[in-house]
Amino acid sequence: MDELSFLVHHFAPFFDNLKFVITDIGWWVNKYSRILSRFVAGMTHKSGINGSVHCFPGAVIGLKFHGLLALNRTDIPGGYSMFDFKHFLAQTYNLKHRNVFEIKREKPVLILISRAKTRRFVNEDEMVVMMEELGFEVVVTRPNRMSNLNKFSELLNSCSVLVGAHGAGMTNEVFLPEGAVAVQVVPLGLDWASTNYFGEPAREMGVKYLEYKIEPEESTLFQTYGKDHVVVTDPQSILAKGYQAARAVYIDEQNLKINVERFRETLVQAKQLIEDSSDLSSLN
Repeated sequence: MDELSFLVHHFAPFFDNLKFVITDIGWWVNKYSRILSRFVAGMTHKSGINGSVHCFPGAVIGLKFHGLLALNRTDIPGGYSMFDFKHFLAQTYNLKHRNVFEIKREKPVLILISRAKTRRFVNEDEMVVMMEELGFEVVVTRPNRMSNLNKFSELLNSCSVLVGAHGAGMTNEVFLPEGAVAVQVVPLGLDWASTNYFGEPAREMGVKYLEYKIEPEESTLFQTYGKDHVVVTDPQSILAKGYQAARAVYIDEQNLKINVERFRETLVQAKQLIEDSSDLSSLN
């Protein structure tokens, strides 16, 4: 979607005659219909239906993959960036908060992404209690709620802190206002992927970013394999076997029992970052 949003700007002078051809119709067309409608003023063609044939004087075939949640500015005419992509989404969904200090709430809102399968927080209730004790208004969101982007993007745009374990749910940081804080819980063996797939993009979009790297004891792999097993003591040796081997263990088999007192320190830091943003806005 980030590459497609670049095309919107690149072909803006030709919108009246531009057609967007979709060759693989799936669930994502409905989920992202609001975004797709902005590409060509709502006009799309679904190729292959009823054997119809469409002729065009020219075409751009396919998209270039720049990385997960990434755009390579040097490879794009005009230097379109992740910050620009985030702004494009804010316009598309009519999000009203550009900056976190514009949010007027009695308590800062913290959204906790609750995963349904792997990399779950097995002591989620305990985490919520701690978050509320710190003064956050906590909203626990599950996959069914995140599927409606029209409503969920608005909720995200009114929150100050987003918390989640490494995974697709962290892509929702694209809807956070500038100055909000994304806190990613980094499971065992997923340090590089966490930082590169979600940490760097967050910073590029004007979102403050914190990582909470778990200790081995906070992973269910510690109980499954034992403290001296190579899975626990040397994740790099498993990662060296290739993606499938690493995924089977660290992505598909791992859940998290967070040390709440240790995690509290990260959220205190997140709250301070939000307060600093508000203090700076009052000086302008």
